[in-house]
Amino acid sequence: MASLTITIKPYKKEKKIIIEMDLDKFERLAASLGFFNREFLKSLRKAERDYKAGRIKKIKSLKELRS
Repeated sequence: MASLTITIKPYKKEKKIIIEMDLDKFERLAASLGFFNREFLKSLRKAERDYKAGRIKKIKSLKELRS
């Protein structure tokens, strides 16, 4: 497997980072994570319908998803 080089930089003093990679590497990463998988694309369409219908909940942390 070819290596995937990315650049991660802190963004000022906030709790954010910037990740940079070229398009080919992003597509390779997306494919390896299954983002082109039929089931994943189907779940994205469902999530978009839920969002448009207002069936959303704002969270501040991913930990809130466990409850």
